[in-house]
Amino acid sequence: MDSKVQISQAAGAVGGMTLISRIFGFLRDTIIAMVFGSSMAADAFFVAFRLPNMQRRLLGEGAVSAAFIPVFAETLGEKGKEEGWSLANSLLNILCLLLLIMVAGMMVFAPWIIMGFAPGFLDQPEKYTLTVELTRWMAPYLLFIGLAALLMGILNTFKVFAIPASAPILLNVSMILSVLFLSPQLEEPIWGLAVGVLIGGAVQFLIQVPAVIKKGYVWKPQMQWKRPEIVRIGKLMIPVILGLAVYEINILVDTILASLLPGGSISYLYYGNRLVQLPLGVFGVALGVAILPLLSEQAAQKDFQKLTSTLAFGIRLILFVTVPATVGLAVLRFPIVNTLWERGEFTLLSTQGTASALLFYSVGLCAFAGIKVIAPAFYSLQDTRTPAKIAAYSLVLNILLNLILMGPLGHGGLALATSLSAIFNVGCLIFCIRKKLGLMGGRKIAVSSAKLAVSSFLMGIAVFAINDAFFDPSANLSYKILVLFGEIAVGVGVFLASSRLFKNQELDFIAGLIRSDNRNHARRNIPE
Repeated sequence: MDSKVQISQAAGAVGGMTLISRIFGFLRDTIIAMVFGSSMAADAFFVAFRLPNMQRRLLGEGAVSAAFIPVFAETLGEKGKEEGWSLANSLLNILCLLLLIMVAGMMVFAPWIIMGFAPGFLDQPEKYTLTVELTRWMAPYLLFIGLAALLMGILNTFKVFAIPASAPILLNVSMILSVLFLSPQLEEPIWGLAVGVLIGGAVQFLIQVPAVIKKGYVWKPQMQWKRPEIVRIGKLMIPVILGLAVYEINILVDTILASLLPGGSISYLYYGNRLVQLPLGVFGVALGVAILPLLSEQAAQKDFQKLTSTLAFGIRLILFVTVPATVGLAVLRFPIVNTLWERGEFTLLSTQGTASALLFYSVGLCAFAGIKVIAPAFYSLQDTRTPAKIAAYSLVLNILLNLILMGPLGHGGLALATSLSAIFNVGCLIFCIRKKLGLMGGRKIAVSSAKLAVSSFLMGIAVFAINDAFFDPSANLSYKILVLFGEIAVGVGVFLASSRLFKNQELDFIAGLIRSDNRNHARRNIPE
């Protein structure tokens, strides 16, 4: 099968499951917003959940897979399945031990961790104490999600994507059920959410175990610390964590500084980031997960021409989705937040604050997604130092921009700083990968981007006009949902029609893949 068809089908499987997960995630956040709003307890939970959730995105969407998959694929190809499973066994046991140590450390040092994550909470003893206790309670989530990430890497190497991609759905379901049924029974309802996180983490790990066993895995009590592949994975993983973590670290820096701003700022950033995570997770992360095993195979075979072609196609495909998504989120930021969450404890002030965060986060959506697609090219070549260096520079830039922008723009300035540093990050990644691989069809990418910009601009005008004419923030929920879906439908229609008019190749490829009755038909529509 052609590599581009493989990418699209794998990304479709991951993206479909991620979309379902995000839908449940929005339902989860709607329920949390309705019950807790931007209250003291909500701020405490979001800070306490920040570290394990960041660990989930680092391990589940990045570090373990980026370091493990290239080495695991190489071992399977050169030494066979027996050696491959031996490597997986040793790494699983070593990772389990290290994660247990991390969990213990997190529980012991929780007070100092929260001092660093949210120093503004020290002036509010009740909020600080609650945050510390929630952090301790959710610490074991790190163990479950770390092991689940390794199982995901194993399955992805064998081209199994749907099962690991479906695991986060169970976390959202667990948290929803906990809020609805457990929280009302507790003196401090927010504790119900913490229980839901733990149960959800355990289930994410357990659901993947049968699929890994089916592929031939048999657990053995071995820890080959000095095995060359283990050492290489360890060396790769450390810089990978920094290279992929810059976005997460930036969000963490935002949280620290937001704790110094007026109450509710942390919640505004959380809810705004959640909305940006929908297109980022469904398309950016999905494409990144799908492309890494294929790039690793091509790198192992020394087929750098095909690797370059695969990467260039991935960049064009992600721009096709994220450029219009950026415009849509920016134009519809207020009606989206108002419709989703403005009820109960989530007031008009909460809507305005979240909409501001969403606007500035959306500026960096293309860059956030681009990092997810371009960084795997470095990891497939087992080069983790270059992304790490760029990440370090981006982090410094983010901190400087935070300090400059948080004064005039408040929490919106923190979101904008994160976006601008991500744009810098992806620009440097593109420059460096081009030096490694040579030309990547930059002219075609530029032409495609220009067409996307015009189509997205026309879409934005149409959506703005409809929203201005019909959306009423004080109307009943059913009317707002109807108008919002109508706006989105019109926006998608205008974008697709204009893309067809401009003969956008990515649209032709996707349309051909969808209506294809066989793979040969899909191949004939692949843009070069």
